[in-house]
Amino acid sequence: MIRILMPAAVLAVAALPALAQPTNMTPTRDVTVTYRMTGMAGVPPQETRMAFSPTTGKQRVDPPGGVGWMLIDRKANSAVMVMDAQRMTMAMPPATVAAVTQGVPAGATFSRKGSATVAGTACTEWDMTAGGGQGTSCFTDDGVLLRTVTTAPNGVSVTMEATQVTYGPIASAQMSIPSGYTAMQMPAGSPGATPGR
Repeated sequence: MIRILMPAAVLAVAALPALAQPTNMTPTRDVTVTYRMTGMAGVPPQETRMAFSPTTGKQRVDPPGGVGWMLIDRKANSAVMVMDAQRMTMAMPPATVAAVTQGVPAGATFSRKGSATVAGTACTEWDMTAGGGQGTSCFTDDGVLLRTVTTAPNGVSVTMEATQVTYGPIASAQMSIPSGYTAMQMPAGSPGATPGR
């Protein structure tokens, strides 16, 4: 029996680029960014890597823990968890897809805060308030999220900050599901876990 758990960080990280209101809300050219996440209760600092391909509309998220990686296809409105060790894939349910491809939250308000430099790259900071929570995100002019500090209504803050930014073409193999993998089905109503076959 294999139990696959969807790390909460995957969903949070994948959705973050949509949580600010600069001119460009997603990268306008191929880029790979390594982030350091801190502030999650009971969890030590962790690294997450994301790759964006605006041409294909695909985003790859490699979360901490090595349980797998997520391939988000914004043009196809889909998200798939890929588990290389098991040679399996698992399509995410509509609610999860909506969470990682969402636009700006309804009722959100924004204000431009200032400028900063993160990982040697200039960005503009934006404050946002939505649904009782608030945060500050720093985006480059070409839509790359370099830092975000999110504070929940309970006062807990989580920080995600870029430690390395690499511009350049992303190999198509990194944005594709390997052939020969078995597709698993997630039961309706599952929050992100399903028994293996």
